[in-house]
Amino acid sequence: MPGLFKPSKWALEPSPSTFAPTSKWSNKDMDPVAPEDRTWSTRNYVAYWISDATNTAVWELASSMLAVGLSWRQALPAIAVGHVIISIVMVLNGTVGARLHVAFPVLNRSSFGFWFSYFSVISRVILSMFWFGIQTYTGSECVYQMLKAIWPSTARIPNHLAEGAGITSVGMMCYFLYWLLQFPFMLVSPQRIRHLFMAKAIVVPFAWLAILIWAMVKAPPRVSLEPKHATIGGSDLSWAWLSALNSALGIYATLAVNIPDFTRYAKNERAQYVQLAIIPTVFTLIGFCGIAVTSAGEVLYGETLWDPLKLIDRWDNRAAAFFAAFSFFLATLGTNISANSLSAANDMTVLFPRYINIRRGQVICAIIGGWALCPWEILATGQGFLTFMSGYTVFLGPFSGIMVADYWLVHKCKVDVPAMYDPHGRYRYWNGINWRAVVALLCSVPPSMPGLIHSINNSITVGNVSHVFDIAWLYGFFVSLILYWGLSSFFPATETYLDLADHGEERFASRSESPEKEKAADVEAFVKNV
Repeated sequence: MPGLFKPSKWALEPSPSTFAPTSKWSNKDMDPVAPEDRTWSTRNYVAYWISDATNTAVWELASSMLAVGLSWRQALPAIAVGHVIISIVMVLNGTVGARLHVAFPVLNRSSFGFWFSYFSVISRVILSMFWFGIQTYTGSECVYQMLKAIWPSTARIPNHLAEGAGITSVGMMCYFLYWLLQFPFMLVSPQRIRHLFMAKAIVVPFAWLAILIWAMVKAPPRVSLEPKHATIGGSDLSWAWLSALNSALGIYATLAVNIPDFTRYAKNERAQYVQLAIIPTVFTLIGFCGIAVTSAGEVLYGETLWDPLKLIDRWDNRAAAFFAAFSFFLATLGTNISANSLSAANDMTVLFPRYINIRRGQVICAIIGGWALCPWEILATGQGFLTFMSGYTVFLGPFSGIMVADYWLVHKCKVDVPAMYDPHGRYRYWNGINWRAVVALLCSVPPSMPGLIHSINNSITVGNVSHVFDIAWLYGFFVSLILYWGLSSFFPATETYLDLADHGEERFASRSESPEKEKAADVEAFVKNV
């Protein structure tokens, strides 16, 4: 038993094809994906994005847009244009993952430098665990609606927790049940979790289509949508539309950075090109669904219920309420695994490669993100903190811009994959820091900060400079891309340039040949002995 607490007992067995100098720097989950594990096809990426688009956050995406005075006809184009832009970046960064079969935390070393890349990795671990807890709380609300639909007395369970706890007894019960139901799916490998996305892509859209039809029948568009017009004009309208565009970009800006975590499993790079079409299409449709159903709810119940679970709570039909809540339960489950726990786990494998693989990383995320961060308290009392965490997009635009510039414009697709695993390799730059990336970040992030501060605390006046935050992702992406490209052109890191790309595929080839050689040697030895 005492030996259980020895670090050596928890050390992972290094992969036979490890690319790092020692197991201290890599493990099987960090290594490039082996050919036999590249199983994701075009169909899987279609299912993945339908799965990711069908979540509560996308349903509510237009809420802030209509709240600032836009009409639904102005909000929908903002959602569509935003997702066209993000889909282009998604494919640019996704193609890198599909070619090199390397996860974002490792890939990032070629642009940020071996050690400076840890800045983006650590910040993303924290962000992913934070949103994991928030999404788990959303899932617990789905469980509550499902239980209430089966047993109406659930709504009358007395509360035995303190008034300031931020959660009730029944809320804690539902939270624990959701966390428990979600946990087994976090133990499924990334190669197999695609089946969950496929199931979600089939079940949830049909359920939401049924809710949309119900809304259209109960409150026709001529009653619920036609009367809604923009309440602002002039420059206010222009800035509001740009802010709406930025909101659309920001909702999956994290995945635009770490999409290689998923495209690394592609059968070939063409399999993930479908993202260009599926992302803007499905996200715009879900955005419209949220607008239409909420507008119908406003007519039927006299309240603007952007939270679909509060809308479901008003239904008298218990069977309909159960199946609708189940669709949101499944939607939240798939999104929480794909966007949060898997992302956190991939990042943690880089922080402690000798001890943490993807499965262990997801378990750590479930414990820290699900319980240590107490998401119910954040939601109850930390609105300013929530706004700050949402404002993390000020970093995500620059991260994406630097990654796109480095692979496509600076190195022109010629990178050295084995060197990404070596702290003393060609991507060490200056003491492990690529100063060009540092300068690009320093010039692209700070201008958005005054607007972020104002959004957290409206009493702090910052003037018109706050409008930079309204376009934070676009500003950060293009400024960082141009600056990084320019600095790399005028001050090239010549040690990182190659005549031919080295993807390390020959290591997999030699590994597959070695068993055959061993068999041949055994046969030859047997013949000699005979």
